[in-house]
Amino acid sequence: MRPEILFPLFAPATSLTGVGPRFAALFEGLVGGPAVIDLCWHLPSGLIDRRYGPPLAQVQPGRIATLTVEVGEHRAPPNRRQPYRVFCHDDTGELELVFFHAHRDYLAKVLPSGQTRVVSGKVEIFNDRLQMTHPDHIAEPAEAERVKAVEPVYPLTAGLSLKVVSKAVHAALERLPTLPDWLDPAQRQREGWPAWDSALNQVHSPRDEADLSPLSLPRRRLAYDELLANQLAIALVRDRQLRQKGRSLKGSGHLQQRVLESLSFALTGSQRQAVAEITADMAAPHRMLRLLQGDVGSGKTVVALLAMLAAVESGCQAALMAPTEILARQHHQTIAPLAEAAGVRLEILTGRDKGKARQTLLDDLADGTVDIVVGTHALFQEDVAFRDLGMAVIDEQHRFGVHQRLTLTGKGRAVDVLVMTATPIPRTLMLTAYGDMDSSRLTERPPGRQPIETVALSLDRLPQVIAAVERALAKNAQVYWICPLVEDSDHSDLAAAEARYGALTERFGAQVGLVHGRMKAAEKDAVMERFAEGALGILVATTVVEVGVDVPNATVMVIEHAERFGLAQLHQLRGRVGRGTGKSTCLLLWQGPLGETARARLTILRETDDGFRIAEEDLRLRGAGELLGTRQSGLPAFRLADLALHGDLLATARDDARLILDKDPELSGERGQALRTLLYLFERDAAVRFLRSG
Repeated sequence: MRPEILFPLFAPATSLTGVGPRFAALFEGLVGGPAVIDLCWHLPSGLIDRRYGPPLAQVQPGRIATLTVEVGEHRAPPNRRQPYRVFCHDDTGELELVFFHAHRDYLAKVLPSGQTRVVSGKVEIFNDRLQMTHPDHIAEPAEAERVKAVEPVYPLTAGLSLKVVSKAVHAALERLPTLPDWLDPAQRQREGWPAWDSALNQVHSPRDEADLSPLSLPRRRLAYDELLANQLAIALVRDRQLRQKGRSLKGSGHLQQRVLESLSFALTGSQRQAVAEITADMAAPHRMLRLLQGDVGSGKTVVALLAMLAAVESGCQAALMAPTEILARQHHQTIAPLAEAAGVRLEILTGRDKGKARQTLLDDLADGTVDIVVGTHALFQEDVAFRDLGMAVIDEQHRFGVHQRLTLTGKGRAVDVLVMTATPIPRTLMLTAYGDMDSSRLTERPPGRQPIETVALSLDRLPQVIAAVERALAKNAQVYWICPLVEDSDHSDLAAAEARYGALTERFGAQVGLVHGRMKAAEKDAVMERFAEGALGILVATTVVEVGVDVPNATVMVIEHAERFGLAQLHQLRGRVGRGTGKSTCLLLWQGPLGETARARLTILRETDDGFRIAEEDLRLRGAGELLGTRQSGLPAFRLADLALHGDLLATARDDARLILDKDPELSGERGQALRTLLYLFERDAAVRFLRSG
């Protein structure tokens, strides 16, 4: 249903001259998509200025120069190992053009003796002679102005040269149609922004370093367009959510009260507020879609249980879905005594359940005798049916696709959804990823949780760290040891998990276990379960334990090459300890010399354990581009907008999207039609389908 005017932009890259299947596959990996439009979004990262063109006698060696010369003698080498030389001159001096592995016929054709040619490339002095090795451009004098341009430099990948990428990008730009402008004319005039197609051409034709800046007017215009598409799509999804018929789930509170009375601690202020916000949403007539953000160990599971009990009090069932079996079992273990105190039936369903026991559980779910089920992807299976599913809690949503979320909620009628994450998200990024959701935050540590002492040490002190680990083991404590790589690599000096596991096993024997991302899930879960049960004293791991088992007895976290991890990731890893009553320590081992950003990361981590402050600092230090690309964030990547630099535009786009839909909820007016084109341009097709479906 995409508008016909956009067809040329969404044609495959192979439709461009010179882009065959091999190049197309490389381009898709480089630019992030298979279409012509993906090449348009591939922005220059630098420039080559070819405007320097003095007479030969005045050329400064080491510079890129564009020179007009007369071609003289061609001198072929006696063997292929020596270079082919072409001698050129002007009225002031001489220049040697040097070619290795030369194609003689081609050079004779493009550099005919006695003719004037324009050559461009880096000029050096060799054996007291002015030389240019493999000129970047050879052209006739009529093309001199084209060659003497500023040439954009694009990010590349193995197998694609700058010449090939530049040619493909500029062929893609020739496909740009003139589209009706979706911006308010007064806004465009106020900001001094060009039309969108002009802006795109300008960012691909920089004249100086300032033109490469994300803060240049054309780049800000394009960033705003992308952010407006994002915010419009989110607002449309949210409006549809609110329009969808929901049902009011008003609990009596009696089951919740039983759980509260059975707890050995009082809820924190933010837990009480979150429960109030969630239950108010559930009682409203529309469907709930709410995000519960809580730092590691902030008590999200208890809040989720109280919310699920409100659904049970209303006569419905509830489901809690976790991304791994071990996390599902951990949730079940936490909830089980509380569910028993409330007098509700709780069960767990994972891929491990088979045969008669599984069928009995499915029958009990279908007839409603199971009130709450905790599970993994197994809950998606076709034969899983509920009598009346009223609420779904989804833990660490970024591990699941939207399709999976819809599959689960499709198993009930007007199901309320609570999404939980232990990854604190900067406020700026919240708008781009979860703007369709209301949000609750848990900002306090539950009573009894111990602060974690965080120490940064040079890797030179590794023997002392191992001695400290030995002392901890002697006191029956448990230790996580995190490494960035699985195995030794010729391309990296990072500690490998397998090598560290080997070294620690030599010292501590069978009490050392190893988990990493390349292991099969069942194998990984088995090792982590042994650690959780206390059968292992040290767990050597990659970042797979970032969101993982709850082991109250683990009081030491060692992170090797901490300077190579992101700030939010370090904070998540640190949160694996400090979950019991004992004093806990996090040792950040760094390899010098430390860069400014790495030093700042380690400093912030020592100063604070506030995950929300850490998330904001991570955005500031790393930039949204890197942060959005991280596995754990689950956030959308932007092609043109940089949220660390365009945060003001995001706020404007959010407000503008709301005003636009208040005036024209179906985007049916003249500007509305242009905005539909914008949504298609940035591949927010699903949002336009919402408009069509009402």
